[in-house]
Amino acid sequence: MRYRIKSLRISCDGGAATGKSTGAKLISKKYNLKFLSSGLLYRYASYLLIKYKPLNKISFFNKKFKKLNYNSLQKLNLHTQEISEISAKIAKVNKVREILKKYQLSFAKKNKRCCIEGRDISTKILPDSDVKFFFICSLKIASKRRYKELEKLHPNLKLQDEKKALRSRNKSDIKRKNSPLLKHRDSVVIDTGKLNKQAMIVKMSNYIERILNY
Repeated sequence: MRYRIKSLRISCDGGAATGKSTGAKLISKKYNLKFLSSGLLYRYASYLLIKYKPLNKISFFNKKFKKLNYNSLQKLNLHTQEISEISAKIAKVNKVREILKKYQLSFAKKNKRCCIEGRDISTKILPDSDVKFFFICSLKIASKRRYKELEKLHPNLKLQDEKKALRSRNKSDIKRKNSPLLKHRDSVVIDTGKLNKQAMIVKMSNYIERILNY
């Protein structure tokens, strides 16, 4: 199907385990968009800290993210509890956010058709994105979803511990000084507690089609 516009930038925001990654990936596949997870970038930064223990973190990140091949991140296990905890901490550091923001903006500039998901994409990274989505669901649903994702990798993980970790992470993201988790006024809310994958894609597609056929 041919559309009137060749460029299409979609931003997907939301708290941890709200389904934004799943929604963003599915919609990227449907519309042939380049996909980027900002959360994965922060996890990679945390992984680098653990592995190399650099003395000057900012200089180190500058070098690493200048030559980063995003596709290479898929080969790494970036979903450990330690990485999650460090990610929440470095996400509060403005200089780190600026480095990762630069990478994300470069990605969006190179890819006119893209979908980026995270916690501040619509408000800070792509405020001029064509379509903005904000994902929500209850803490109970989010914790069960994340638990199922991680239980095979971490057999000793307990559901209650994951629920506690998600509550803490979301609270930290909402209250942090630099680029807090906020819903953009133009964002379309996607409640993944009420919508299954098929219904979610239908709702997202309806809004995207309006832009493409405008």
